[in-house]
Amino acid sequence: MPSSKTPHLIYADARGQIYDEPGLLMLVRRGRELALPRPDEMMPLPESSDLFLLPGRKALGLDPETGNVEVMEGLALAGFASPGHTLCATAAYAKEDSAPRLPLYAYGAVGYFRDRFWISAMQVDKDQRQNFCDIPQDKITRGARELLRKYPENRLISHLAGCALNYCCPAARNLALGRFEAPLPTARECNAACIGCISYQPDDSGMQATQARIDFTPSPGEIKEVMLEHCRKEKRPILSFGQGCEGEPLTRARTIIQALQKARQEIPAATININTNASLPEFIPPLARAGMDSMRVSLNSAEPEFYHMYYRPRGYGFEDVIRSISLAREHNMFISLNLLFFPGVTDTEDQMERIAGLVQDHRIDFIQMRNMNLDPDIYLELAGDRALGPGMGLKNFMTRLKKECPWIDFGYFNPCLNQD
Repeated sequence: MPSSKTPHLIYADARGQIYDEPGLLMLVRRGRELALPRPDEMMPLPESSDLFLLPGRKALGLDPETGNVEVMEGLALAGFASPGHTLCATAAYAKEDSAPRLPLYAYGAVGYFRDRFWISAMQVDKDQRQNFCDIPQDKITRGARELLRKYPENRLISHLAGCALNYCCPAARNLALGRFEAPLPTARECNAACIGCISYQPDDSGMQATQARIDFTPSPGEIKEVMLEHCRKEKRPILSFGQGCEGEPLTRARTIIQALQKARQEIPAATININTNASLPEFIPPLARAGMDSMRVSLNSAEPEFYHMYYRPRGYGFEDVIRSISLAREHNMFISLNLLFFPGVTDTEDQMERIAGLVQDHRIDFIQMRNMNLDPDIYLELAGDRALGPGMGLKNFMTRLKKECPWIDFGYFNPCLNQD
């Protein structure tokens, strides 16, 4: 995008009709600050992204002649960037008192320029594992039904086939296609009550879970069947415990260990990963001995107080997360951070330094730059009265981390450890 140009404002009427306002420039929000978008943090809205109307929130634009912020009568819009992209700024709007809480998605700032929509985001991973634009739905349907036919008694297969057919879950669809990364949801329970949990929300949260949590515990044999079936089809398979449709997989660590003991010798080249809150360090060594070679730890911050405010742990603390990471390093596991990035908060100086310290102290291998899927106002309420300071921007954040930790790599998805 040319540095001399800024996209202009877009807004929508009550019927959802989208309009652009060439006389007003788009604004973005970074933390609590309104600003113009940074030219190097704007890109055309990627394929498979979505535009959202923001109810109870009026669009804001900047009058370049007067320098005044103008409040429109129309609704504000936001962009939900397709997988592989991380937001650099959230949508700017004026919130009405009656505005409802927003669903559990990320809300990127969007504008209009040269006959196309633009979003404040960066591509952080070119992996196409969640791009289904060129894949006919009937191919996914055939794959899911074939799994059901082949494994009629396997409850985990039935659950995942249903996710592929009814919820369009990317991980389940990839299982049906026999490609990339296979999901292995196992846990009904969770020992955290994350504000932005996508599989469970209490009735008084004002938000709805976007996925149904698994309601049974698969047996080690059922898990093994899924693992072996996927590895028969994918040459560089990744098998991941800890999915959006379950609780915390470490609460079912004994079941997972038994499944690994049954399957690992038959699939020595597979990457076996656990997406986890890393709350139960005592299970990390036996998981590693059973064949778990990759661990992705979910974090919103390396500041203990801020971590606790978002994750609301039950029966564990941030010190247990650090202990799990330390034990994983002792057992030569590949360690990723699933960093829930929020523009204007995560990229402030204090937060960046804390994350850099964690990466340095434990030689973290990889950071997945994921978006914080939450109403932006709720997350800023969690930040409380912290003096956030200016955000350095996503690009600068990654550059700084790379400079301080030269070995670190960035992406969006769990990497395959077998490079053959």
